[in-house]
Amino acid sequence: MPELKCTVQTCVHNDQFLCRLDKIQVGGSNAKNPQETCCDSFQERAEGAYSNSMSNSAGQASDRSDIDCKATNCMYNENCACHAGKISVEGGNAIQAEGTECATFQCHCG
Repeated sequence: MPELKCTVQTCVHNDQFLCRLDKIQVGGSNAKNPQETCCDSFQERAEGAYSNSMSNSAGQASDRSDIDCKATNCMYNENCACHAGKISVEGGNAIQAEGTECATFQCHCG
């Protein structure tokens, strides 16, 4: 289970750069660079909902998460599971999943 740091403060699951979800999904089945990936688990935080984020999420925030990864060109992807030691999800002002990215993505494109 990779260590997960998330800078997407506009996501309802984000709690001080940690994620409240036990498992996230990274999209980007044809990605060749980090910008072509995204966190498909992203849900925009409603205005004023920061303190209420727990009611919309799975549980306690954690620095560990299972990663269901659809970015099959990534060197850390093994059978749609991420095997990086740690990953970083970025997208500071995202309002939808496409505004996020897995910054750890490294293409092993042939």
